[in-house]
Amino acid sequence: MARPLSVCKHFAHVNEQVVIEDMDLNVDKDGVVSVILDVRPYKRHQRRCPHCGKRCPGYDSMSASPRLWRALDCGGILLYLRHAPGRIQCPDHGVVTSAVPWAFHGSGFTKEFDLQVAWLAKYLPRSSIEKLMRIDWKTVGRCVERAQLHLDPDADKRRLDGLVNIGVDETSYRKGHKYMTVVVNHDTGEVVWVHENHGKSVFEKFFEDLSQEQRASIRCVSGDGARWIDDCIKQYVPHAIRCVDPFHVVQWAGDALDTMRTQIWQSLRVEARGIEKQIKNNDDPQEIRRLRAEQQVRELQATSIKHSAYTLGKGKENLTSFQSQRLALIAESQPALYKAYQLKEQLRIILKMPIDQDRYFLQKWYWRASHSRSQVIKDLARKIKRHQENIFNTIQNGLSNARIEAINNKIKLLVRRAYGFRNLQNMFAYVKLICSNVDIPLPNRPVVSLDRPVGR
Repeated sequence: MARPLSVCKHFAHVNEQVVIEDMDLNVDKDGVVSVILDVRPYKRHQRRCPHCGKRCPGYDSMSASPRLWRALDCGGILLYLRHAPGRIQCPDHGVVTSAVPWAFHGSGFTKEFDLQVAWLAKYLPRSSIEKLMRIDWKTVGRCVERAQLHLDPDADKRRLDGLVNIGVDETSYRKGHKYMTVVVNHDTGEVVWVHENHGKSVFEKFFEDLSQEQRASIRCVSGDGARWIDDCIKQYVPHAIRCVDPFHVVQWAGDALDTMRTQIWQSLRVEARGIEKQIKNNDDPQEIRRLRAEQQVRELQATSIKHSAYTLGKGKENLTSFQSQRLALIAESQPALYKAYQLKEQLRIILKMPIDQDRYFLQKWYWRASHSRSQVIKDLARKIKRHQENIFNTIQNGLSNARIEAINNKIKLLVRRAYGFRNLQNMFAYVKLICSNVDIPLPNRPVVSLDRPVGR
């Protein structure tokens, strides 16, 4: 029969690490039961530096001030480990508090507790984690940051090694034009770098974090048509191939089409209001009836075009029967808008063609768009003409920013699920942990040991 203290070691997940010297059972005024285990590490785990893992001489004892570490609950009962770690004299890091084998440095929780919270953070909102684990809102972020740091201590350096095809994009994380810049490795699909704000000054920091060898390995850089991406590539990696993703090109066409749609329905609304003024200043009943009919036509056209954003944004093969009817009405009443829609669809199809056909058909598309009567479409044609070679580079190298857009959506879901972040470092730790290939181990499962010293 197993002894009670040995069973408690299994409950606390410290079977191969500590000796349990005593145990206390407490019940607070609310009836919450907690168990406190007085423990000490095995001799091989004592006097270890928390930074380098080296065994060091002792500096002093802190036995008069024991600390508590929260472990995972056992059947709803709060479980704590109590120990008074001494201080050591590390030749590299000076006088520091000795590491304990059951917890990460600077944590008030056991390793399994921090990892459990990090695993839950991938799938649950923070409010649910708070209630389940009985911790504070800010504590969730700190647990995730510690787990991300200790699961892969060399992650930041490892992610920057051997970069070949990278993509950069910015995504908003808060209202008020609060952006973060994300760099993704196309070959592994993980986030390699993240920083607050966006623009040339931010992207320059990414390249400055790279060594000359790391910059030399970069072959392709994909992103949208922002000029600051071009400037940074010319300055830091002039040998790299600049790629503009077809997704963004079609998005430009969609935005131009939506701008044109907005201009048309607003002009129709202004015309309807002008007719209303004519009706008020007219005394001829027959003329009033004609103006009323004309006003109704303008209002119906304005309403139809105002609510046709989804119709114009979809491909013809994906339209519903109602949307097809609405598109037919647009073709009849607003031929200029319908022609712009056709140009958008032609561009989408051209970008899916092989590279040898792309050049020919894109030149023909550019001629039609540049001779449009709409200034918005002419501006779109000039923009695509300016990025033409970068678009061909993307098609030729088979890159797509779809993965980056998927990660951006995952980041937005993460922010929305957390109801925002007050600490940006916690948010970046979330992003790096969840948008990476790091596997978060769970307790009582066959996993790689977490007892390896940090930094070795």
